[in-house]
Amino acid sequence: YPSIKALDLDQNTVVAISVGFASVALGIGIPVFYETQIDNAAKRDNTQPCFPCNGSGAQKCRFCMGNGIVMVELGGDEKETSRCINCDGAGSLTCTTCQGSGIQPRYLDRRYEDFC
Repeated sequence: YPSIKALDLDQNTVVAISVGFASVALGIGIPVFYETQIDNAAKRDNTQPCFPCNGSGAQKCRFCMGNGIVMVELGGDEKETSRCINCDGAGSLTCTTCQGSGIQPRYLDRRYEDFC
């Protein structure tokens, strides 16, 4: 019977093959890990209050500072007050982070125990 000769591999070939296997493992493992984390996050109740609006669902208007009116200086000592056109005189706007729900969006969801 003919003898089977072992492959004669140099160190660079062994390293290249090892890196190839590791790349394939990571290429499969990382997406699976993230998918698992997404599934676990979806199972948790999302009850964290929205950070920018403190759970109220509304933010103070930046232009009128929550007053609903703005002071316009016409020149000299003349001043005129008018309704804020940004918030339509309400003094607040719907929070753009939580869209008025008051609950932190899932993509911003953070848990203290995740960092321990």
